[in-house]
Amino acid sequence: MITIRPVSDLRYKFSEIESVVREGAPVYLTKNGYGSMVVMSIETYSELVDRTEDALDEADYYAAVSTKRMSHDEVFSGIRRQLDGKEDV
Repeated sequence: MITIRPVSDLRYKFSEIESVVREGAPVYLTKNGYGSMVVMSIETYSELVDRTEDALDEADYYAAVSTKRMSHDEVFSGIRRQLDGKEDV
């Protein structure tokens, strides 16, 4: 379940936000009714960054060993086809 709280809760209800974050879920904070920031645990953030770094390392490796290059449109149309179930992953 998505947790959305006003940013003022950081000051007044920090322990409630902290308990949600400890469970591994992010907390979305709003200011004047608009999205302002996301709070997450260090572990969750680290996992997110690590996965991103791994994907970038894999892309760098593939680019180094392959001469095939794709345009932006080719990449994203392929992703859209996969998401629509029209192409195997």
